[in-house]
Amino acid sequence: MISKKDYTKFIKSEAQKLGFLSCGISKAGFLEKEAPLLETWLKNGSNGEMGYMENHFDKRLDPTLLVDGAKSVISLSINYYTDQLQTDPDAPKISRYAFGEDYHKVIKDKLRQLIEIIQEHIGEVNGRAFVDSAPVLDKAWANKSGLGWIGKNSNLISKKVGSFFFLAELITDLELEYDVAPTEDHCGTCTRCIDACPTNAIVEPYVVDGSRCISYLTIELKNEIPSEFKGKMDNWMFGCDICQDVCPWNKFSLLHTEPSFEANPSVLGMTAPEWREITQETFSKVFKNSAVKRTKFSGLKRNIEFLKS
Repeated sequence: MISKKDYTKFIKSEAQKLGFLSCGISKAGFLEKEAPLLETWLKNGSNGEMGYMENHFDKRLDPTLLVDGAKSVISLSINYYTDQLQTDPDAPKISRYAFGEDYHKVIKDKLRQLIEIIQEHIGEVNGRAFVDSAPVLDKAWANKSGLGWIGKNSNLISKKVGSFFFLAELITDLELEYDVAPTEDHCGTCTRCIDACPTNAIVEPYVVDGSRCISYLTIELKNEIPSEFKGKMDNWMFGCDICQDVCPWNKFSLLHTEPSFEANPSVLGMTAPEWREITQETFSKVFKNSAVKRTKFSGLKRNIEFLKS
């Protein structure tokens, strides 16, 4: 008879073969510690116009409401770090994670393969895959399963590889061995991320006012960017890497090995004047398979114009 230990070892091994950086497993259940924190964050309006964060409050805290009979949350990370940069230092900046193909599709394909492998090896297993687009507190689950700690910039950080990685989950009705000890916090007295944020989005250690974050302002915000942020965007037109770039733990970042995340030469090579003159046609061509499509052409143009003014 195959044991929970064998199943767990098999799943972690297969996840590694598929290119995942790490895999940790937690017992599915209600997130008691996170519930009041999420409630306060929402009451303070820190979600800005992200109204979807207020939806499915109970499901966001309890994966057993998302998957019938859920017993395990399999947390996975996948590296996207690159040392490549945009060639024009004056060009409006794009976050590293959007240099290549849209991570949602890449990771969902890998999760689909992992589910199929689990079902082929173990049998009838019910499960759902999640990549940043459902009511799942992925950082909380990744922390519980030992993938890292939630830092003062609210990103998950690993002592081994820093924080330039995506998170995803498989929530399944399969009972497995659980990684019982959350990773210890290693931020110490460091405040580099807090000090470096040009919009003061990290309002206190471990608490980010999403409505002030450059990533929110350039991607999630659909209305005009408030004038109070003029001159404070540090030339970011899509996302922001500041709090990660200054984090000491990212000196341990490793170059990714995922072909789909290879930087698009067109993204890296465009000059500042070319960005300012970008057309819908160019946008559609350059960002055909990119996460940048989320902001749409009109949103990117708005961001570029805001940086100019």
